[in-house]
Amino acid sequence: MLKILTIIGARPQIIKAAALSRAIRNNFSDQITEIIVHTGQHYDAAMSLVFFDELEIPKPSYNLNVGSGSHGRQTASMLIGIEEILESEKPDCMVVYGDTNSTLAGAIAASKMHVPLVHIEAGLRSFNKAMPEEINRILCDHVSTLLFSPTKAGYANLVKEGFKTDKSKHPVADAPNIYHCGDVMFDNSVYFAKVAEKKTSILQTLNLQTSSFILATIHRNNNTDEPERLSAIFESFNSLSVQQKIPFIIPLHPRTSKLLEKNLSPGLYAEIMANSLLKIIPPVSFLEMIALEKNARLIITDSGGVQKEAFFFEKPCIILRAQTEWVELVECGAAKLADTNFEIITSTFNSYLNINSINFPPLFGDGKAAEFIAGEMLAVFAAKSEVSTIQPLSK
Repeated sequence: MLKILTIIGARPQIIKAAALSRAIRNNFSDQITEIIVHTGQHYDAAMSLVFFDELEIPKPSYNLNVGSGSHGRQTASMLIGIEEILESEKPDCMVVYGDTNSTLAGAIAASKMHVPLVHIEAGLRSFNKAMPEEINRILCDHVSTLLFSPTKAGYANLVKEGFKTDKSKHPVADAPNIYHCGDVMFDNSVYFAKVAEKKTSILQTLNLQTSSFILATIHRNNNTDEPERLSAIFESFNSLSVQQKIPFIIPLHPRTSKLLEKNLSPGLYAEIMANSLLKIIPPVSFLEMIALEKNARLIITDSGGVQKEAFFFEKPCIILRAQTEWVELVECGAAKLADTNFEIITSTFNSYLNINSINFPPLFGDGKAAEFIAGEMLAVFAAKSEVSTIQPLSK
């Protein structure tokens, strides 16, 4: 029996982990045991623990409850806790997702204790090392034994950085295996879109019709913490909602909620609160978010995950960042980088509303990435086990 230790801590990782847990439960339950460690990086129950029930993920065996804090303090606390768990559990490998501090702490702990590391969402690059996430993902990739990239661009990035394309039956951190396998979030979107139709009523609750509203999310530190940037974002929302007479649904991240009144001028804050077309609501569940994304006219976000989900549901997306790791979305015209530039946000918004057709090529696989990943872990770390025959999308 292959024993894997999965590290999660932020809401996107919990969601991504659902795909792998589901693949293990449905296809490898007699071959793989998964132990889940929740670092507690997202400690608000509305942003974290509720998803375990909704996404049918096994409850964590451990919760480190690290909470918020500086990058150094948060990562150090996780590192201490993860090391203790590795000593106790002695897993065959560790699985980490994406680019958060939880991912970084897991990567450091595993590499120091010589536990093979599996990085899901490897190879992504924004080419901006001022972003903490960029540092996390680069460091994690370079200590991993198996690297699973969701896109061809991510795979190409790994090759450019010196990773070899040859596959070994016995890879190690110094000579890892890299794969283009598709995106586990696409797996989830395919699966949960149907579930959301039956289990959510948020459209009815908010009195929304399909394609009659804009969905917007803001949560990144540099957008919420800098008054000038946050003001530019909400000035554009305020102006566009009135100009186009279309409601903006804004599930407000706790970080943004705390800083909105503080970082907006009194006049702008009053205008936002008085604008009935700006519907600021509490954070929504994953299934509710899927329902909103699937039925929105257009999506505006600074979230990497929401950028992709917009693409999955064939919705144009305005990205409130200067760079994105999902360069394919911009290259095919399905998304545009606007940063917090009022003029670019406004012109892009009006342009997308007037475009009849946008290209959404099949960039993210066939909905079976998690099955391939689980099968490959078995092939590498438990060679005598019966393995999946699913093949990667490209070499």
